[in-house]
Amino acid sequence: MRRGQTKGEEKLEKPVMTRIKKEKYEELCRIAVRSKGITVSGLIRRIIHNQPVKVFIQDDSLNMLMEELAANRSEIRAIGVNINQITRYFNTYPEPQRKQFYAKMAFHHYQALAPKIDRLMALIEKGAKKWLSE
Repeated sequence: MRRGQTKGEEKLEKPVMTRIKKEKYEELCRIAVRSKGITVSGLIRRIIHNQPVKVFIQDDSLNMLMEELAANRSEIRAIGVNINQITRYFNTYPEPQRKQFYAKMAFHHYQALAPKIDRLMALIEKGAKKWLSE
C-alpha cells in the first residue's frame, strides 16, 4: 500500500498540520491504544471524517469471577458425567444389590452438586449486580 493511502479509501493527498496541547495529545494516545490497531493519525482522520471509533474496555475486576465461574462449570459437568455413567451401570445390571449400590453412588454424587450449584448461583448474582449496574 502506498504512503498516504489507507485500505479501502482513495488516496489521501493533502497533509494537514496542526498543534495541540500536550494533555489533548496524551488523551488521543490513550484512545488510540484502547482502539486496538489504530494510530493517532488514523484516529484523528476517523474523527475528522465522522467515522466511528471503537474503544475496547476490559474490566479486570471480572477476570477472577469469570475464572471461578468456568472452574465451577467444569466441576458440575464432571459430576454430571459421573452420574450418567453410574446410571448406565444401574440400568445394565438387573440384580437388586447392584442397583442399590449404583443408586447409592449416584445419590452421593448428586449430594455433591448442591454446594456447587449454591456457589454458582452466588457467583451469578454477584456478576449480575456488576453487569446490570452499568
